[in-house]
Amino acid sequence: MSSLATIILAAGKGTRMKSALPKVLHEVCGRSLIEHVLDISRQLGSLKTCIVLGHGIEKVQAHLPKNILTVEQKKLLGTGDAVKITEKIFQSFQGDILILCGDTPLLKVETIRSLIKKHRSAKAVATVLTAVVEDSRGYGRMIRDHHGNVIAIREENDCDELERNIKEINSGVFCFNAKVLFENLRKIKVNSDKGEYYLTDLIALLAVKDLRIETVTTSESAEGLGVNTRQDLAACAAVMRQRILKDLMLSGVTIIDPATTHIAVDVKIGIETVIKPFTVIENHVVIGKNCIVGPFAHLRPGTCVDDNVEIGNFAEVSRTTVGSGTFVKHFSFLGDAIVGRNVNIGAGTITANYNGVEKSRTVIGDGAFIGSDSILVAPVKIGKKAMTGAGSVVTAGKIVPDGKIFVGVPARMVPGRNRK
Repeated sequence: MSSLATIILAAGKGTRMKSALPKVLHEVCGRSLIEHVLDISRQLGSLKTCIVLGHGIEKVQAHLPKNILTVEQKKLLGTGDAVKITEKIFQSFQGDILILCGDTPLLKVETIRSLIKKHRSAKAVATVLTAVVEDSRGYGRMIRDHHGNVIAIREENDCDELERNIKEINSGVFCFNAKVLFENLRKIKVNSDKGEYYLTDLIALLAVKDLRIETVTTSESAEGLGVNTRQDLAACAAVMRQRILKDLMLSGVTIIDPATTHIAVDVKIGIETVIKPFTVIENHVVIGKNCIVGPFAHLRPGTCVDDNVEIGNFAEVSRTTVGSGTFVKHFSFLGDAIVGRNVNIGAGTITANYNGVEKSRTVIGDGAFIGSDSILVAPVKIGKKAMTGAGSVVTAGKIVPDGKIFVGVPARMVPGRNRK
């Protein structure tokens, strides 16, 4: 979207998380909270994105893309102050500024697009994303006049008894005209109880001036759910898992039991693939068409599975490429490996990829047969159509030639015999 910039508020300590890790670095479905929110900004084509940081600023900066601007809120004086300290960054910007919270991972880009579209079509100076919830405790309430116009956002501690019963809440997402935003931020007064400047107080200030304020209400109340505790983190993860699994099933993937299947947000899975119960698939995993994964399988980051592959019960695969038509059926670990096409990985096979100092690669050629309980001590190479006997230990540095059979501990070639 043209003439759009974004401010993400992420300076809070997150004390209720009871964690040494900054709150926005906690993960939901394989991606940190701040990454989920940044993804919204990227998809909208924001011309400039600035994150306001405070607690744990160095840790958060280390996880951010280099093109993202950051400013430090040295004293946590509230959301109004947090936005105000970005004024120099946006002093020459003419357009709309989207304000997001760094701990709201469930926001949908379509919802934010609708917010911006309404903001612009109505020629509003401010547009607020609201949600209607059954339990509004802990949230700012949307205060409207008898015509339905927004006249204020009241924080819970400042609400009277009638206002506390309001179900429409502020989600923490705003779109402001940049000039109006920074001109009026200076006029916000400090909250006497908290000693903070509330960005939400800006709405009442603009309403008094009879400036146009609009709202968009989310179709899914969970979108505005913020993470303040580990319970909130789990609740967000549950919602996001449902979304991920729903999208996969609509795309042609069979999920046998969604309740016991955990799949990260950026996983790619081809049509006609079946995911069986109690399977965990982490981020940066690609699975082809017509595969069977699980039950009780674990696919870790960096795994790429080609078409027509079976990865069975209690198999773990990490940073590994698995070629088409390969079977990894039972109780196996493949780490830092390249596995060819039409390979059989026997039950209990282990690629011993770590020697205590560094991780090394295992290469298994097309059509190879790895016997049950084989241990392949990386670095090692198994040739095309080669075979290891059950219980064999192929030691580091060994190359098993194409079509040859290796057995024993340590594994040695069987003379005069080739695998056909």
